[in-house]
Amino acid sequence: MLNGVGVHLHLEDDEGRVLLGLRHPDSAYAGNTWHYLADRCEQEPAVACLVREAREEAGLVIEPADVDLAHVMHVVDTPGGQPLLQLVFRARRWRGEPKVLETDKCLAWQWWPLHELPERLVPYTRTALAGIAEGRVYSQLGW
Repeated sequence: MLNGVGVHLHLEDDEGRVLLGLRHPDSAYAGNTWHYLADRCEQEPAVACLVREAREEAGLVIEPADVDLAHVMHVVDTPGGQPLLQLVFRARRWRGEPKVLETDKCLAWQWWPLHELPERLVPYTRTALAGIAEGRVYSQLGW
């Protein structure tokens, strides 16, 4: 079985808070749960997908040169489900303030202190945040 590839945006503001979005309750995956700005790659390089999604979903302008790989996760969410390689990229700089542009996908953007993350958080997002804080570059879940 082939692996899908997802991209995730790890942004920290000047206070060390991380940006998370509240997924729409009708989302096919993890409705009414907080998550990174994210999507699956289509026919495009991962960083190009990340930059495009940041602009489309939150109005953030990120230059590819300002993006670094922060964490990789190999995830199986459901028994027998497609394995996903989840790439978390950190942007060192960006322009704009996050705003909800795709109301069918996201209800709100919010900055969260790492020691006060929301209870309803996508499990692999929580794993990635912990890995990044601990300096680990790889995690796996669901195997």
